[in-house]
Amino acid sequence: MVGALGKHLALIGFMGAGKSTIGREVARRTDRPFLDTDEEIEKRHGPIPELFKRGEPEFRRLEEEIVAEAIAGPDSVIALGGGAVLSVRTRERLQARAFTVHLEVEVEDAWERVRGSNRPLAQSADDFRRLHESRRSVYAETAQAVANTVEQVLLSTLGIRVGNGERPSVEGPAALVADEHVLALHPFEAGGRTLTVPAGESAKTGDVVERLLAELELGRDGTIIGFGGGSTTDVAGFAAATYLRGIDWIAMPTTLVGQVDAAIGGKTGIDLDQGKNLVGAFHFPQQVVIDPTFLATLPKTERRNGMAEVVKTGFLAGDEVWALPEEEMIRACAAFKAGVVLSDPYEREGRRTILNLGHTFAHALETGSGYRVSHGEAVALGLLAALRLSAQPTDVVEEVLQPQPVQADPDAAWAAMKRDKKGEGVFVLLEAPGRPILTTVSDDDARTALNGLIRR
Repeated sequence: MVGALGKHLALIGFMGAGKSTIGREVARRTDRPFLDTDEEIEKRHGPIPELFKRGEPEFRRLEEEIVAEAIAGPDSVIALGGGAVLSVRTRERLQARAFTVHLEVEVEDAWERVRGSNRPLAQSADDFRRLHESRRSVYAETAQAVANTVEQVLLSTLGIRVGNGERPSVEGPAALVADEHVLALHPFEAGGRTLTVPAGESAKTGDVVERLLAELELGRDGTIIGFGGGSTTDVAGFAAATYLRGIDWIAMPTTLVGQVDAAIGGKTGIDLDQGKNLVGAFHFPQQVVIDPTFLATLPKTERRNGMAEVVKTGFLAGDEVWALPEEEMIRACAAFKAGVVLSDPYEREGRRTILNLGHTFAHALETGSGYRVSHGEAVALGLLAALRLSAQPTDVVEEVLQPQPVQADPDAAWAAMKRDKKGEGVFVLLEAPGRPILTTVSDDDARTALNGLIRR
């Protein structure tokens, strides 16, 4: 199981690391219950300083019981007290049922945050520093990831790394499935065989998958690395999902669409003559390795496609992520999607549907144009329609994405919208930025909005 999928998300670390503050925000963004073990202890047994007066061993016993109870419950975000992981049993329970993140904090920063409080173990600066040093190793041994911000925690939950020059870490045999055009621009070797696929959507065919499966020379311990845009990671992930009934894979997206959206979330698939992504599987990559420097060679049209997903994310999050410097923008978008995906990894709970903001119209335009309209262009127009139906300002879409009506068959586009997999008449709209809703729209209003996107 990848990262925090199907597990608790446990935050450990020293006093003053921000476990409670960060934990509450992570819980909100992943739509998971939040539990602070220190708060739960005080709720049931009284103030922690009073418990310490009875002896630290008794406090640790109560703490171990509270943690055990939390870990036995439904998947949650759990903030543990600074000394909770001193318990061997607690560490064993975390290893079995949680993805554990160490929230690092410099000792002087921690001291500034807690000094003057009534915390029993924060009464002497020298003792505080010695305690911080003594616990560093146990935190390191217990955690699967290290972070100090909400964003970093969310990225870690799905194994997402963002940074210039980032490369996969692979143990054992690997095969590279690469977009032939990207590979020519950015030579890369994975240490094993390299298999190329055509650029773009033409990679997502049954013939390409059949060839990949026939040419792979990996055992069950092998790893496939998908190197290219969203189409490449889709087909590489699908090959990984089906080869030997499923082997590990790593997504290494090289387009803006891939880095902020397509490579995140575990969806893999190929197209049929009847439509896009009709064959696929949820198969989460072990790592998503994002190197923004690959975007230097990205054509302007592809960047615009990616910016449509960035703007969509900004409206869903309620943040102007499109205005951030490039690497920060990518991190923010990837972290937001990770949070949504973690709340509904297999699209069973409904929340992941919000990621379709604007996409009901976009898919209709793509179909109605015979796929001559690019996905990003269609999403930009779809956002315009969704905002209009939401009675929300459209200036950001118009200024950042500059969408123009496209040529498409209105009847074919409308028929495609009526067949949409989200259900007839159901759309993702916005009550306000950061407040998406799933609601029905009348046929008359939906068709009027759609026709407003089509050039006559």
